[in-house]
Amino acid sequence: MSEPHARLHAFVSGMVQGVGFRYFVLDVANDARSVGWVRNLRDGRVEVLAEGARPSLEVLLERIRQGPRGARVERVDFSWEPATGEFSRFGLERTGP
Repeated sequence: MSEPHARLHAFVSGMVQGVGFRYFVLDVANDARSVGWVRNLRDGRVEVLAEGARPSLEVLLERIRQGPRGARVERVDFSWEPATGEFSRFGLERTGP
């Protein structure tokens, strides 16, 4: 029996732009077999919206809290939501509001 799916919505603050953070999240999300997207925000944060098995998303969240070499994660605000099934892959999105 497969794990129930969930949605992780996270906003990452700190030195997280210009350090490869989105590509780091892309790699980790793909390793976790998650779908969704990651994007920079104009206020300097990074936003992550991912769906997948809850244990895999918990691993993704832990890795987001660590960040890649060169990044400095100061804060991660996140929420758990019901999965919608709207995504078929994990990708990079354009900069958001």
